[in-house]
Amino acid sequence: MINIFVSGSPFLKPFFLKTPTSVVSPLQQRRHTLPASEFRNLTPQDAISVFEIEREAFVSVSGECPLTLDEVLNFLSQCPELSLGWFEEGQLVAFIIGSGWNKERLSQEAMTLHVPDTPTVHIHVLSVHRHCRQQGKGSIVLWRYLQHLRCMPGLRRALLICEDFLVPFYRKAGFKEKGPSAITVSNMHFQEMEYTLGGQAYARRNSGC
Repeated sequence: MINIFVSGSPFLKPFFLKTPTSVVSPLQQRRHTLPASEFRNLTPQDAISVFEIEREAFVSVSGECPLTLDEVLNFLSQCPELSLGWFEEGQLVAFIIGSGWNKERLSQEAMTLHVPDTPTVHIHVLSVHRHCRQQGKGSIVLWRYLQHLRCMPGLRRALLICEDFLVPFYRKAGFKEKGPSAITVSNMHFQEMEYTLGGQAYARRNSGC
């Protein structure tokens, strides 16, 4: 069963990327079909798909996953509204998972903790399925996620940590550097970056993928 999240946010409504090339018969219209492209919040039922994409993306590069399967399940249970998945014909192709945080800077504790009812979102991970990379999907899902956060009352900013080579990617999306992070994973060091969510959501763009 596919769980569809219904939200008041205009940025989570399904939109279609494929233009029909033929007339659909009434019989075909009666058959259930999946949206060509859909953005929605993730649920615990999506956890295994999320972890498989995350593991393939990160273990081959750094040997570490940002989130374990248990942590994925924990965040998707506690704060599903701070996640976003991009599905194409029912298959997860990209996702972001966040949680609430209540301090000015991220600390090691923020890696596994969700603090509810706070103005700050900690973005833990953004990942794209290996068959969908180099297509601009990472930028699109991040843009959609930030607009989704803008529609949530009380949120003021988003924080994340990333390696140096990813700083230009997040800077292009509107994040600003806050300096070296206090968080370390194995021998890896990170930059902390911040995005201000003040103001109204931008008009929806025609992303075109």
